[in-house]
Amino acid sequence: MHAHEDYPGAAPGTGAQRPATAAADQDAATPDPGPRDPATPELGPRDPATPDPGPRDPATPDPGRSGPATPEPGCPEPGQPGPGRAGPGGQDRGRAGRVSERKPITAGRNLPAAAAVGVVLGALVLVTLFTVKATFLAYVGVIVIIALWELSRALGTRGIRLPLIPVTIGGAAMYTLAYWSGPRAALAALALSVVGLMAWRLRGGAVGYLRDLTAGIFALAYLPLMAVFLAMILARNTGARQTLIFIVVTICSDIGGYAAGVLIGRHPLAPSISPKKTWEGLAGSVIACLAAGGIVMTWLLHTHVWQGLVVGAAAAAAATLGDLVESIIKRDLQIKDMGSVLPGHGGILDRIDSLLVVAPVYWLLLTLFIPGH
Repeated sequence: MHAHEDYPGAAPGTGAQRPATAAADQDAATPDPGPRDPATPELGPRDPATPDPGPRDPATPDPGRSGPATPEPGCPEPGQPGPGRAGPGGQDRGRAGRVSERKPITAGRNLPAAAAVGVVLGALVLVTLFTVKATFLAYVGVIVIIALWELSRALGTRGIRLPLIPVTIGGAAMYTLAYWSGPRAALAALALSVVGLMAWRLRGGAVGYLRDLTAGIFALAYLPLMAVFLAMILARNTGARQTLIFIVVTICSDIGGYAAGVLIGRHPLAPSISPKKTWEGLAGSVIACLAAGGIVMTWLLHTHVWQGLVVGAAAAAAATLGDLVESIIKRDLQIKDMGSVLPGHGGILDRIDSLLVVAPVYWLLLTLFIPGH
């Protein structure tokens, strides 16, 4: 028999053995990792003569990286307030910076080209309007036809086939009858034009029938029907002067809005529809229209000043609506301009968008303020 060695703390001579520890049990349960790879250096214990480097200074660059330490994008430099943090004086540096960096909203228009085109168009208006009124009627008719063509091309980019031929024929009939025969004949022509559209589109099949028919009716209402009110204004006794007032007041809305928007425009009016249109520009349009209406209405038609102011205010509201409507149509179609025939303006439809909506509003006010004239 082998004698057992006593362990410290046991009674002498008892032969008690050292108890198995938990560490020993774990060592026994740990599998043998096998022979070490000779290519792998053995770490071993740290040399006591080597000083402990201790925790690394955050300002010291990591030796594993090359170059100076670069802060993460969007993170502030050490000691600097981050976005939205309060800087000196307790102000919100991030928010104040965003407000102070707001830039003026520009119109983005080629002003010399736009001015030249405007002068030419205005000269044609004056020449045709105060010579033979039928020539002005033809001039406006050509403009409406070109605008219909532009609208047809724009709708085509989204797969909408505008029945251009019946829309053009029906619109010309509405417009001409309104001047020579009055509103009842124009209304009858509108109804017959819709009937003609329904019959014309039958040959295109069922696919897209309602879509294309709806587009045709919209085109009739948006362009020829609005021109009908201009024809009825022109047919009045003082129709040439009343038409001139209509054009002057509407153009003043565009000029006043453009000037105020470029000079002091800061706050977008409808950023999701027309990002460059501002509240300051709207104020400029209203002021310009009020001034123009108050002056030209009393000068050319001898009305009361307040009537001219009402016409000016209504024209400013309608012109702004016309601009926004055309802008949202272009956004829906995902195009920038309706055309490019007018340098500095885009297309014909881009130029007459405000005139279209002002026409029925102006005609209604004329019938109220100076009926029979």
